[in-house]
Amino acid sequence: MRMLSFRIKPFLEEYLDEIALLERTCFSTPWSKDLLASEIYNNNSNFLVAVDESNRVLGYVGLKFIMDEGYITNIAVFPQYRNNGVASELLKKIIEFGDSKNLKFISLEVRKSNVYAISLYKYQGFIFAGERKNFYSNPKEDAFIMTKYIN
Repeated sequence: MRMLSFRIKPFLEEYLDEIALLERTCFSTPWSKDLLASEIYNNNSNFLVAVDESNRVLGYVGLKFIMDEGYITNIAVFPQYRNNGVASELLKKIIEFGDSKNLKFISLEVRKSNVYAISLYKYQGFIFAGERKNFYSNPKEDAFIMTKYIN
């Protein structure tokens, strides 16, 4: 079996349609194309995209930061490209970015039932930092807050 070849790039307008599709594919309350577009020029955000040799989007991650705090907004990979290290590499690159910006920590919320994501976050050094009751809708579910301390 051939390993998937991909690279991590900055989020640019050319990826908007594919990322909007990825949002609709992966999330019950997806971000709109306009909201995604607003992040391209947001100085307090860093969104990264994983693309294959044909420049086709495989996945993406978004980070908002203020002062020395970082918050991952979304991380998603198209189902057919999962289990190829895409999410892991996206997370690694966003953590490296957080370190370069001297962030003290990066936090995120994850559905309690999303055991694969929780496993990935733990592997990347995130720890459980709390819970949010009924954080998700459609279906309604609690979230774990997971945090990685950097500096």
